[in-house]
Amino acid sequence: MELTLIIGFVILTMVLWFWAIIDITSSRFKKPHMNTIWFLAVLFFPVLGSIMYFQLRKNYVTKEPRKFQPNFNRRELKITE
Repeated sequence: MELTLIIGFVILTMVLWFWAIIDITSSRFKKPHMNTIWFLAVLFFPVLGSIMYFQLRKNYVTKEPRKFQPNFNRRELKITE
């Protein structure tokens, strides 16, 4: 019985940890350095970091779609021979 609970807890912890890492890498943060900070927090403190990330995620992640804003400068594209 105890072994089953321990194995279940370990599996749930690993699922939460991987889910947090995948979510961090696929989310767009308002400030780019927050991606690294959350990734390190979840990496070094798997349980606490994952729980804190999912609780505080809405404050740091933006829901706005990405904008396509190419910066084409004719002078830079000119090929010199």
